[in-house]
Amino acid sequence: MADPYTTLGVERTASEADIKKAYRKLAKELHPDRNKDNPKASDRFGKVTQAYDILNDKDKRARFDRGEIDGEGNPASPFGFGGPGGGGGGFRPGPGGQGFQADGPDLSDIFEGMFSGGGRGGGFSGGFGGFGRGREQPKGANVLYKLDVSFADAAAAKPQRITLADGKTIDLKIPAGLESGAQMRLAGKGQPGPGGNGDGIVTIEIQPHRFFERDGDNVLLDLPISLSEAVLGASVRVPTVEGAVMLTVPKGSSSGKMLRLRGRGFHRKDGTRGDQLVTLMVDLPVGDDALIEFVQGWKDRDLGNPRGDMGV
Repeated sequence: MADPYTTLGVERTASEADIKKAYRKLAKELHPDRNKDNPKASDRFGKVTQAYDILNDKDKRARFDRGEIDGEGNPASPFGFGGPGGGGGGFRPGPGGQGFQADGPDLSDIFEGMFSGGGRGGGFSGGFGGFGRGREQPKGANVLYKLDVSFADAAAAKPQRITLADGKTIDLKIPAGLESGAQMRLAGKGQPGPGGNGDGIVTIEIQPHRFFERDGDNVLLDLPISLSEAVLGASVRVPTVEGAVMLTVPKGSSSGKMLRLRGRGFHRKDGTRGDQLVTLMVDLPVGDDALIEFVQGWKDRDLGNPRGDMGV
């Protein structure tokens, strides 16, 4: 049976950070997207993910260390053999050949729940028909995935394609109100187990954009405009997360003026959508002699102090 510590290549005393670092390194090397012609890498990727699922969970890790579950997350044998921490005990016939007695702790309470009608020293009623009755079979281990989503796709809630550990691909519907670091559960897309497949757990990371920023459900954009567009007004093309649209710049617009494009932000859970807030930034040409000459003749006009409201 695989030891999750050995699978990840870490010591039993490894910290959570060491375990996460080891998993990320192996997952990056073995991911099916990078090993499409290597089925062994895909198989090992599943085992590495299964090992991480156990060691990254404090409760599962403690149970494994105590020998209560095996390297696949399944309950270890309660009879003192065949699993971590096993051996040592064993069983011998009870008095008169009735039932079993353990060479160690009294396990009769366990037997009562595992054998139909099996009281203390009462033997087996009905043979092995009651063995395991009523016990819920464990599911397979979960498989962890990381999905990078572009800023624009996240805002527009565009479906994303992901490749699973078995090489199959599925399209994920991006939920409204998506935040970076959010997780989605893919039921039954994990490792197989006696009680059915585990789940796939997808952690989504929204990638930064080179000129868009996010403010809650709104998208922020600093938009450069020319001096003539600012003074005379203009209709200009503006990028949005779903393509360019036309925006009217009012006459006499200064840098810092904010305009709103409604419904061009992130989708909300209530079905509405945020806005795109466009901040105008007047872009002055450098070394334009005609502009310099104009301003030199114009600056002597008494236009007041634009910083007067600031007390300076």
